Amino acid sequence: MEARMNLFASPVMGKVLKHLVAAGNAVPDSLLPLATQELVRLRVSQINGCAFCVDMHTKEAAHAGETATRLNLVAAWREATVFTEAERAALELAEEGTRIADAAGGVPDEVWANAAKHYDEEQLAALVCGIAVMNAFNRANVMTQQPAGDYQPGQFG
Repeated sequence: MEARMNLFASPVMGKVLKHLVAAGNAVPDSLLPLATQELVRLRVSQINGCAFCVDMHTKEAAHAGETATRLNLVAAWREATVFTEAERAALELAEEGTRIADAAGGVPDEVWANAAKHYDEEQLAALVCGIAVMNAFNRANVMTQQPAGDYQPGQFG
């Protein structure tokens, strides 16, 4: 597959990506566990069909020490026994926040309340921001058909 456009060659896209990266960089600085951040990024990317981001975040998570078993089970997290209750709440929030158009009224109160049982307000803010930024990256990559498979951990610094 060949990309429809070079994202780094476009002045407009370059500006937008710079701001998205800056926004996304606030999340790793939060107290939200890094493992949770990567699991959420991976799940959002799976839902959106963003092969580039699935490749990237699978490799980044593995590089950070995440196990192959857990990475392989993210898509089926509801039936998997390898995730903590807090991680499950984050994955559920990620799914609901990504599939907003599929639910009348957006993210259900029960989903938010479950996440709030496990995360404080700043961690919830990091989850919301991380989910929103990941969705933005996914949409740009899917629309421009960015190819997957060649990503190397740390590639974007």
